[in-house]
Formats: sequence, C-alpha cells, structure tokens
Amino acid sequence: MMLFKTGLRYLLRRPLISLLCVLGVALGVAVVIAIDLANESASRAFNLSTETVAGKATHQVSGANGLLDQDIYRRLKVDLNVREAAPVLAAFVVAVDLEQQPMRVLGVDAFAEGPFRNYLGRGAESVGADLTQLFTQRDAVLIGQSMARRYGLKRGSTITLRVGDARTTVRVLGLISSPDANSLRALDGLIIMDLGAAQRLLNLPGKLSNIDLIADERTAAGRDILQRITAILPPDARIEKPERRSRSVESLSDAFRLNLTALSLLALVVGMFLIYNTITFSVVQRRPIIGTLRCLGVTQGEIFRLILSETLLLATIGGLLGVVLGVLLGQGAVALVTRTINDLYYVVTVRDVTVAPLVLFKGFALGMVASLVAALAPAYEATSIPPITALKRTVVEQRVSKLLPYVAAVGAGLLALGAMLLLLTTQLVVNLGGIFFVLIGVALMSPLVTQWLMRGAALVLNVMAGLIGRMAARNVTNAISRTAIAIASLMVAVSVIIGLQSMISSFRRTVESWLDTTLTADVYITPAPTAGAGSLVRMDPALVEQFRGDAGVADVSVLRRALAEFKTAVTDWSPITLLSVGSSREQSPNTHVWSARPGTGLWASMRGRDEIQVSEPFANKHGVTRQNNVVTLRTARGDRPFTVIAVYYDYGSDAGVILMRRDAYQQYFDDDAISSIALYLREGANAGQAADAYHTQLAGRELLISANRELRENALAVFDRTFAITGALNVLATVVAFIGVLSALMALQIERTRELGVLRANGMTLRQMWGMTLMETGLMGGTAGLLAMPTGLLLAFVLVYIINLRSFGWTIQLVLDPLTFAQALAVAMGSALLAAIYPMLRLSKIQIASAVRQE
Repeated sequence: MMLFKTGLRYLLRRPLISLLCVLGVALGVAVVIAIDLANESASRAFNLSTETVAGKATHQVSGANGLLDQDIYRRLKVDLNVREAAPVLAAFVVAVDLEQQPMRVLGVDAFAEGPFRNYLGRGAESVGADLTQLFTQRDAVLIGQSMARRYGLKRGSTITLRVGDARTTVRVLGLISSPDANSLRALDGLIIMDLGAAQRLLNLPGKLSNIDLIADERTAAGRDILQRITAILPPDARIEKPERRSRSVESLSDAFRLNLTALSLLALVVGMFLIYNTITFSVVQRRPIIGTLRCLGVTQGEIFRLILSETLLLATIGGLLGVVLGVLLGQGAVALVTRTINDLYYVVTVRDVTVAPLVLFKGFALGMVASLVAALAPAYEATSIPPITALKRTVVEQRVSKLLPYVAAVGAGLLALGAMLLLLTTQLVVNLGGIFFVLIGVALMSPLVTQWLMRGAALVLNVMAGLIGRMAARNVTNAISRTAIAIASLMVAVSVIIGLQSMISSFRRTVESWLDTTLTADVYITPAPTAGAGSLVRMDPALVEQFRGDAGVADVSVLRRALAEFKTAVTDWSPITLLSVGSSREQSPNTHVWSARPGTGLWASMRGRDEIQVSEPFANKHGVTRQNNVVTLRTARGDRPFTVIAVYYDYGSDAGVILMRRDAYQQYFDDDAISSIALYLREGANAGQAADAYHTQLAGRELLISANRELRENALAVFDRTFAITGALNVLATVVAFIGVLSALMALQIERTRELGVLRANGMTLRQMWGMTLMETGLMGGTAGLLAMPTGLLLAFVLVYIINLRSFGWTIQLVLDPLTFAQALAVAMGSALLAAIYPMLRLSKIQIASAVRQE
C-alpha cells in the first residue's frame, strides 16, 4: 500500500503523463465500442423490425419473386380450414414529409391478426380509435406513438408516401401504444393499414408478400397441417420459418461489419503503442527513485506489481471514459454504417444507438487487457536492472541493442505466420488475423532496420549539417529502446493509411472503368428510390411505348429487378437479385471473368434457352465454375435448373446478381413488370438536354431521369459514402500515433537532461539544440514513413487480392498512386515534427547548473 501511494502521488503530480495514458486507452476503447454499437444497433433494429412484422408466426408461405397470389390464402382458409393463418403485404415506402425516411407499410387483415400480432389485440384501447375505420376508410393508417411524438403527429394528421413513381397521402387513424420499450422501438418505422388499402397503395391488386402461419412441428397435428398446405401450394411458393429468412438477408452484410470490427481493433493496437510509450515515460522519470527503492530492499516483484497497478488504475479511468466516448461516437458511426447497409444490402431504420451492456463490457475489457499487455515491457524494464546501475541509461541501451537481432527474428517469424494465415486458408477471420501478425511482425523488425538507416543518415547529415547532424542520427540510435516504439507505432498507422487508401483508390478507379463500360445508354429512367422495395418497384408500361414513339430515341431497353431464390451445389436456398433485360441491342456485359462462348453475340445466343449469366461476387460466394455451372431458380413453373454460360465483372452488389433475357424471365416467372428504362438516343443528341426535356415532359411524376454522366456521378457518390468511416478511422489512428511520438520525445528529453545540460555548458546554443531536436524527430518521422511504404504496399496487395476478394467477391485492379505514398511520408514527417514542438519549448527552461549537478 505504501508503494501504491508513492505511485499514486507521482501520477497526481504529473497529470499530463497520466492524461496521455488515459487518452490512449479511451480512444482505443471508444472506437471499438462505437463500431460494435453501430453494428449491434443495425442488427438489432433489423431483427426487431422482422420480429415485429412476423409477430408470433412460426412459419410463412412466401413466393419465388417476393409475391403471392391472394387466392392461395383463400384456399388455405376455405379448402383446408386453416384457422391460424393471416395474409400480409409488407413493403418499404418513403415518407416524403418525414425527413424522407424509409417506412415499412404492413397491410393486414384485422380479423385474422389476433393470434399473430398484438397491435390490434386490445382494440381501441391500444390505438385510441375505432378500428372499423381501418378497413372502411381507404387512407386510414396506424403508427407508433414514438414516431408520432418525434414528428408531431396526432390523430387526423396526414403523411405523404412515395411508392414507385407516385405519391399518396394517408391519414393517421390512431397511435399504437405498447408497454414494452423494444416493441415501441420496432414500431418506429412501421405504418399499419388494411390489406386492401395496402394493395391499392402499392399497386398490387390481389397480391400478398406472405401468409403467416402458426403450426407446432413438434405435434402430429402441426406436421399434418404443414404437409397439407405444402401439397396445395403452387410451384413458385414454399413454407419456411421467419427467422431463417431474416438470417439469410442479414448475412449479406456480415463481411462488411466484420471488416469494420477489424479496423476498430487496429485502432486499439495503435493505442497500445501509446500506452507503452506513456508507461515507459513514467518509468524513465522515476528511474532514480526506483533505484533507491531497490537499494532499500524493495523487491523486483513489488516494483513490477507497482507499475502494473498504476497502469490498471489509469486503464480503468481511460476505459470508463472510452465507454462514454464510445456511446457518443456510436451515434455518428450508426449513421455511417446504416447508410451503407441501406445503400448496398437491405433497409434498416435506426434512430438511436442501442446500448448493449455486453458491447460496453467487451470494449472496456479489451482496453484493460491491451493496457496490461502494453505495460509488461516497461514494468519488466523497471525491475530488471540491478540497483547499482539504475541511473545508467547506457546499460539499458547496450542490452537492447544486443537483443535487436533476436527481436527482428521473432518479427520475421510473425511475418511468415501472417503470410501462412493469408495464403493457406480462405476463412476471413483467420485472414484478418494474418494481417495483424504481418503488421506486428514488421513493427518488430523496424528497430534493427532503423539502426541500419541511421548509420547511412549519419554520413549524409555529417556532410549537410556537420556535427549537429551527426549527433542527431546517433541520438536516435543511442536511444533505440525509446525511439523504436515511437517509429513503429507511427509506421503502423501510416502503413495502414497507405494500404487502405491504395485499396480504396484502386477500387474507385476500377468502378469508374466498370461504369464506363456498363452505362452504355444515354438516359436512364427509374422510379424515385423506394428503399428495399425490390420486386415491388414497378413503372407504367405505357412509358415504354411513349419513348419508342419519340423521334429522338433510337432504341429502348427495359430492365426488371426482382427478388428470386436460388440454390447451387454449395449453397442452400437463398435470396438473390435477378435482373432481366429486354432490348434489341447486345446487353451482355463487356468484360467477363470467363465465358463459355465468344463475347460477341453472347446475348443473342441465350435466346430461348435455360441460360443465365452471373456476377463475379455470386460466382465466388456460391462456387460457380466452368465445371460447376448449374444454378437452380425457384420460378412460377417450379424449381428449374439454369446453366451459367458466363461470369461477368460487376461492382454494383457484393451479394451477387443473376442476369437473364427478359423473354426467358417472362416465360418462367409470369412477370411483365418494368423496374427501369434505358434510352439510346439518336446520333448527335445531347443526353443532358434530353434528360432535362423529359423532366419537363414528365413533371409531376415521381421519376428519376438521369443522363449517363449524372448516373455515373451518383454511383460514385454512393461509393464515397461507403468508405467515409474508413477515413475517420485512419485519422484517429494517426492522432494516436502522433501522441505516441510526443510521449517518446518527452521521455528521451528527461533521460538526457544531464547530457543536454553538458552540451549547453560547452557552448551549444539553444538554436542549435532546437535544430538537433528537429533533425532527430525528422529522422524518426522519415524512418517511419520510409518503412511504411513497403509495409503499406504489402498491405494494399493483401487487401485487394485476398481480403477484398474473399469478403466481397470483387476482382480489383491495383493502381498505385505515387501521390498516396508522398502524402503518407508527409503525414509521418509532419506528425513527428509537430510532436517536437513541446519538447523544444522545454529545452529553453533547462537550468544548466541543476542539469549537470550529480551526487
């Protein structure tokens, strides 16, 4: 306890040192918690939403393209006398006057709802209105109380909804209340209306999205009813459990969230370097005290426990601060993560961060463990030196220099282990672990490389700056136990910037090239985005004939984007986006991974055949090859095998896409709907002017009319939003590394107080000392930047050709931009030089007499 009080007194007298350690832990913990909270909130919101819509249903009847004929429900109720069955039509719309929020419309039959969802179970008590008006008034809807409070809605208020190319105004009949907080949160983005009204709103007369069932498979009666229902279902319908459907959809974003988690852990690793430097600094400052305590009989174990207990105290404070900061950062992270999920995967409405205690505890525990691991080396240093040599720094540096080859050998071993984990397995979690081993391995090899570089730098600086330059290079080497960690932490942060920036810029250029070859039409017309509508997005077929009669249009291509279910040899039934294109032009993609036939005329050769093309992510994730090229689709004619004759490059979805001719789609899916239209103008026409003219011509309709260039810019804007959170993590890692360099320089200055005093006594001016300090920090930053270049290049190769391909299934052409490497070197140099400012200011306060005084 006496020793602990001594340590506590030291920490209280030097708040800046304590603050640096606390900050390192807090930032690392905050990033981990913020990303985890964002992922957890998005996942929880999705699950709550699906559970709210599914209610107590144990099974659901669903269609191949997301829609069912209403007659199936009639047969279940009349022919089979199934009592616990309820028809549902669910789809997403956009609430125009409620911040353009996506809302899920749930069309239900109030008379069949009782066993499934309790919103209407308490009748007027739960909604504060006469429920008979729900199915007698076409525009009546129910919403949750929390949403009503947020937007100032009440009974009688109106909401404007956008569905496809039309707007409809609905009226709030009542507000749904629930004593359960989770139910209230789930109701936040839900609009409930009568089934018939929902069919009119969505322009889907006689259609359902699914039929809810309650049947206990554990009983003979339950199994019997399920078998009887299965027997009367058409070929394109099936029975499945709601949780299976939701898991299948949510798994689409698993790779995205896993990569975010890995990036957040990287921030914690960089924070460990900061903790190491800070604890080392505190040990350096107390070296005389520790030596005295050792002479007075304090054991090595007691000193070791003292350092660790101090670290534990600071880590606890930093961890608690990190928890608070993580929750605050989580709100911003939720916005970034959910926006990307909505852009690329599925719709999830998240208004608030869901604070899961387990996530907070995990982040706090990781911070504590990381702090203790980072403090082991400084604690050992404080105890491993005999008392008589406690004041002699040269002894420590001599021992460290002898160990450097062995440390580098361990680093080479970790580098090799990381390479094995990356090359010998396709498990993404193991691959991400391989990246960490590679980075740590290179960091352990950096001290030995630093020594070699400083020998060459000493010769160059001797010519350029004389004695001061030579001393600066030697000072970096002479204090390698201090400078190496600062250089390594800065090197890791900068190499991650190089790797991620190279991957992102390469990806962006690949996407730009892909857009140039894919967007071949001049003008594209689609309904205004209705999030997650999938196969429910439809356009008026009359528009096609209208454009075909336009003298300025040479050709019209129609596209149908629908939901389907597929199965391959390695994948069970899963949802997929199915694209069907109808055009007189060649619609086969220009660039193929492989093709069973020549690219020229490939589209025409598919006419009348059970043949499809699939995107590269689909092929990579579901084992489609030249030999294993059969995909079974659930169609209106039953389960039907299709032959994959080509795999094409596609960067629009990492979930994958199936492409087929429109005539084949209509034949097998009985669907004539149109999702978008592409116009090919006559030669010499201006696409931008044509798009403006169509805007005027079709004013009042909810259509997006985009010229080729505009659509390309919108696609790249989605790309940039997707990687916005990566840039934020890069900045945070750099800040932590900068603080690490600062703490290392402060430790060096304290250790060299007598040396600096002797130099001043022998005539070295303050200006010369500043110059020497700047050169030292410049050498540290330059070394970190130079080492980061090959490390970042290696990381870019790994991210592009291993992690990205296995996570998302995309082949990216690696394009290295010299400007990225120059900027990274500038960041390393700038961070180091900025970190030198405070130590330089402290130099002017050195008292020569007290600095050179020795007992």
